Amino acid sequence: MAQVLMLIGVSIFGVLGTVHLLLTFFSNKFDPFEIQTKDAMMGTSPRLTKDTSIWHAWIGFNASHSLGALFFAAIYLVLLTQHFSIVSSSIWLSIMPILVATSYLYLAYKYWFKVPMAGILLALICFVASAVLINF
Repeated sequence: MAQVLMLIGVSIFGVLGTVHLLLTFFSNKFDPFEIQTKDAMMGTSPRLTKDTSIWHAWIGFNASHSLGALFFAAIYLVLLTQHFSIVSSSIWLSIMPILVATSYLYLAYKYWFKVPMAGILLALICFVASAVLINF
């Protein structure tokens, strides 16, 4: 049951990461409503460097954010399906998903919107239940 719960949690992260990546590159869902805002983002650079625009940085941040969720899910999917004994014998590997999900949940609460927050919360519940079954 611990393995199934953790698989559900990382699958949620994988789906969220995939949807986010697809929306980043193949939709206008992350574009601002006001075209002037997008034009302003395309026309200015961050203070850090003039080698990019705020718009390109925005797209890059969204893509890297998606990849983080996807890589987390991919690594744990392999561990859970092929090497579950490694996860179940390691306190660190059994609680790492809780730390990741808690971090994402905080970001979702503070900066995002309800859909990713609900998915992340569900994944977190799965991770906590799995860790309890593994470690206690």
